[in-house]
Amino acid sequence: MRLVLLGPPGAGKGTQAAILSEKLGVPHVSTGDLFRENIGNNTELGQEAKSYIDAGKLVPTSVTVKMVKDRLSQDDTADGFLLDGFPRTVEQGDELTTILNGLGTSLDAVIQFDAPEDVVVGRMLARGRADDTEDVVRTRLKVYRDETSPLLDYYKDSIIRIVAEGTVDDINARTMEALRALNS
Repeated sequence: MRLVLLGPPGAGKGTQAAILSEKLGVPHVSTGDLFRENIGNNTELGQEAKSYIDAGKLVPTSVTVKMVKDRLSQDDTADGFLLDGFPRTVEQGDELTTILNGLGTSLDAVIQFDAPEDVVVGRMLARGRADDTEDVVRTRLKVYRDETSPLLDYYKDSIIRIVAEGTVDDINARTMEALRALNS
């Protein structure tokens, strides 16, 4: 399965990605992990990304796209992948389509983990991170909504909406059921 995972910060994408990766037997491709790996291994792309990060700037889409393209070209993604953190914008959605076309494949679905704002704020505050104040969390949620709403329209024919409330197991069961329905 080739899936994109979407959802606001705190919706449980990372948690579900780890479980889904194991159950589906496909790698979890997280842009955060890609950045850390490329920077940690001092690759050319990592050096380029680090130069932006060190300057306090956002890493340009072009650099992120190159990292994603490189990762999706590796052998372990031939039978599928879970993309987490990419695409975040319609521009990146177009770039992903171009990458997949170049690989002779396409997405099977886009999973949107939906949870009310108060639920995700509560989850994020419960993590206890110093930078996760309620104001910061709500600002991150607004940025997510502003950037991702157009992406939800872009993928409207491929989206599977999952209610991301309840236990981790409940959410995973709903996700697996939706994926089984997709394949039937």
